[in-house]
Amino acid sequence: MIAARSPHARPRRTLLALALATSLATPLLARAQAYPARPITFVVPFAAGSATDMLARALAQSVGADTKQTVIVENKAGASGMPATQAVARSAPDGYTVLIATNTTHAANEHLYKKTGYDAVKDFVPLTVLARGGQVLVVNSGSPYRSVAELVAAARKAPGKLTFGSGSASSRVAGEMFQQLSGTEILHVPYKSNPNAITDLLGGQIDMMIPDTGTGVPHVRSGKLRALGVSTHKRLPLLPDVPTIDEAGVKGYDMSYWFAAYVPAGTPAPVVQRLNELLHAATRSAPARAFFESSGTEAHTTTSDGLAAFQRAETQKWGRIIKAAGIEPE
Repeated sequence: MIAARSPHARPRRTLLALALATSLATPLLARAQAYPARPITFVVPFAAGSATDMLARALAQSVGADTKQTVIVENKAGASGMPATQAVARSAPDGYTVLIATNTTHAANEHLYKKTGYDAVKDFVPLTVLARGGQVLVVNSGSPYRSVAELVAAARKAPGKLTFGSGSASSRVAGEMFQQLSGTEILHVPYKSNPNAITDLLGGQIDMMIPDTGTGVPHVRSGKLRALGVSTHKRLPLLPDVPTIDEAGVKGYDMSYWFAAYVPAGTPAPVVQRLNELLHAATRSAPARAFFESSGTEAHTTTSDGLAAFQRAETQKWGRIIKAAGIEPE
């Protein structure tokens, strides 16, 4: 026997479903409205003194002032940012752990390593692009090489004798591309972060590197390093007398890098929106402007969806560059 269906059954089920959905959403909404109610941690996958670290600290000042909450900057350097990125991916999706990432962690690593320990898309919610910038080819101020042409000539004369250091995917790929386009063979020396490589460059342990401008330019200005060329297709206002690497004879050379912010997958949408607003405002703050002016980088912000689209395009681009450079995944 089939029981008769009450005409009120469907409306009751609909009301019950709505009530259940509301009851589940209410705690999330309440938490989002109260956000932030405690300190926030910005995780930086590179060492203190790196450009990523300096930007994170500038942004932390602004976010802390706006929210009246402490913003902690935590450095987890090493392995091209993979341990730090893994740690953030596994942290609670509540908006209190934010990854200040770069093209290294979210575009290049998947092409450089067979196993990264995280999925750059599935494990994160994108917040916003933060800034973009160029790189600079530097040597020790006591180096005999005073131009890109002299460096290339020396490298061609003694293949594999000269060395270049890198502490990020950007600096690694920049060095590999330099070899490819200049027809040279220069030995790669890996470091945990660019500041570590800079230390050895200053000490004469390596011959050259191509770090981000935020890391390299201060040492150029102090006279400890000599800038031979900039990586972008046009000269940088910060170093107007330094030619582009392309101008200096390595035709077709053009490299840049970017910073962006992410939170773990599952972070509530209202929290994501609030963080997006806070970070957009932070890029316009006095500490951030000072960083941009001193490092030669430019503020560049997006929506969450805008960062997702940008990341997809950049991942494809870095994959092409790495493949063309002949770099095999480790």
